[in-house]
Amino acid sequence: MRSLDSAGAAEPPESGPPELPPDCALSDASEEPAAAEVAGARAPGRCCLCSSSPCGWCEAKKKASCPGLGLFYTLLSAFLFSVGSLFVKKVQDVHAVEISAFRCIFQMVVIIPCLIYRKTGFIGPKAQRIFLLLRGTLGSAAMILLYYAFQATSLADATVITFSSPVFTSLFAWIFLKEKYSLWDALFTLFAITGVILIVRPPFLFGSNTTRIEGNYSVHLKGTFAAIGHAVFAALTLVILRKMGKSVDYFLSIWYYVIIGLLECVIVLFILGEWALPYCGLDRLFLILIGLFGLGGQVFLTKAIQIEKAGPVAIMKTMDVVFAFLFQIIFFNDMPTWWTVGGALCVVASSTGAAIRKWCQSSK
Repeated sequence: MRSLDSAGAAEPPESGPPELPPDCALSDASEEPAAAEVAGARAPGRCCLCSSSPCGWCEAKKKASCPGLGLFYTLLSAFLFSVGSLFVKKVQDVHAVEISAFRCIFQMVVIIPCLIYRKTGFIGPKAQRIFLLLRGTLGSAAMILLYYAFQATSLADATVITFSSPVFTSLFAWIFLKEKYSLWDALFTLFAITGVILIVRPPFLFGSNTTRIEGNYSVHLKGTFAAIGHAVFAALTLVILRKMGKSVDYFLSIWYYVIIGLLECVIVLFILGEWALPYCGLDRLFLILIGLFGLGGQVFLTKAIQIEKAGPVAIMKTMDVVFAFLFQIIFFNDMPTWWTVGGALCVVASSTGAAIRKWCQSSK
């Protein structure tokens, strides 16, 4: 799941792997943007293989022992996130905001022991608290919108639209971080917008023909805008993480995401009056599995980024879209339209092109 959470589909960091060998690094349990922090963090300590300070020889030796391991971890992560998304879609009597609240509680159980063990505290550096608050607010909002999108529109449509997040990340990084925004970035943005339009099929462009769109078109439209909102908020979250850099422990960043996300969910549920424990035992099982598969997907994505270059990982992450199409056909007997397929190709081409370009730039 991308935020499933995936805080979304997340953009892997441009920096290389950490100095410690992968087995020495700690993995987190958060939405996908947090993986960028884990990959970029350089944990202190000694090499767990040769009992000396972190050495490149041991890391290279571990990499060489299984060249495709990082890509396999990425594929497994994509599968677990997609299965989590399927469970979100399958839950019948639980609002998307309530599902988000259960996920925050599940992650809180994992994060608190990690913070106590690392002795980082629960507040963070004074100069970074405003960014931590923004990261928590935007990241949790992205998660809520993603779950609502899964419930309101088809699994394939929601997944494809969320893959436009890297395009927004480049744009916001240009605006707020003064990073370079080239003609290639503009072209990738155009491809992503074209893909979203093909999926949404607005009546003023495609007429009143909205056949084979899952459910009511107005509900489909709400789900589409929720998916776009997730992509935007996930991109802003990544920009904030880049701004903070390594000055904040990544577990502390996840802690803010969990706490603020739970508060957001409680407030929204109170306003909507939607809070209710699931009546069906199967829905309760789905809620547990959503947390477990989200955690497992994040762990494997983190490990993949630690031992593999960012470019191949970002390209392999497009398997999320393939799994979404397969699950939609197998479990919902819903064959995607050619419009959706065309939109998916545009969005995937956009995100893959952006990943390849950044990979080439970082290799120079």
